[in-house]
Amino acid sequence: MADKPSRALVLYGDGLARSIDPSHTHLHSFASRACCGFLSLPHSPPSETEDARIVREFAELMDASETYFALNGEESSETQFTEKHVTATISERFMGMKAAVITENLRLKSFCHKLGFTVLELNEVISSINNQVDSSALASELFKLLGFQEGKAIESSQFDLVILHVGAGQTTNCLKDLDHVNRLVGTLVQMAHPGTEVGLRLHMSVLLSYGAVPEADNSMFSIADTRQENNSKLSLIFPRQSYTLKEGKPRPNVRQHCPILAAQWQNAVTRKDMAEAYSYKDFKEHGANLVIPTDRFLHEVAFKLWKAPKYGA
Repeated sequence: MADKPSRALVLYGDGLARSIDPSHTHLHSFASRACCGFLSLPHSPPSETEDARIVREFAELMDASETYFALNGEESSETQFTEKHVTATISERFMGMKAAVITENLRLKSFCHKLGFTVLELNEVISSINNQVDSSALASELFKLLGFQEGKAIESSQFDLVILHVGAGQTTNCLKDLDHVNRLVGTLVQMAHPGTEVGLRLHMSVLLSYGAVPEADNSMFSIADTRQENNSKLSLIFPRQSYTLKEGKPRPNVRQHCPILAAQWQNAVTRKDMAEAYSYKDFKEHGANLVIPTDRFLHEVAFKLWKAPKYGA
């Protein structure tokens, strides 16, 4: 545990996991120093639009699915929503946490406003030329939002948490392309090298999801415990995995494939596992975080910011 609260940057690549290849060396390097694993998602409702999926999965990531369903006049399969879920802001839920989301998706902007986020567009953070963004300039501006300037951490930062939503639903070319994300990750890690205040205080997460998942994908990228399938006679004695439970009760809607890939890194704080590449295969075989529910991710990050109690072990 750090002796000062961290400041968190989350790069969320919506639908970009399928695009990973060996050329994305900065992502693979990041995974090799990070703690890696999966975030499990629920199944998509039938006939869900792409915009609806983008917002619903982001709501899961923010542990705000009840708010999402309430605002859309739908009923969650897991819990009954209450007025508290609809009105509580991110600051109220997490001890005054100041949080911003950078996105160009109109529906996601509206939802994040309702959650109490400061919502920014990329062109408010940095100017682009010919629809392209310089990764060094963007990295510097992201750090400024978190109170990091010239390698130092100023006492009072504008935000404790900044989430950059990239990929699906974006109109700017640089936010759709994993190559740009790869370069940005490389620049951020270089600027947060050990020995600087940025390196000591920055908690960085890189999340890549599979986006819309067709039925044909149900046997790909599995997170299911195959021990039960291979030992049917003993299946009843295998304990349930924690990601399939909520408040001690089975979650009724857990998708056992196509999770969000998650790598988290903070120098001298997060543990390093044996994963050497940012890939489903490496995370499955060597990741230390295994699988946690997507709706617990924000709680994990908030703990590092001293804004929430510890979740899990």
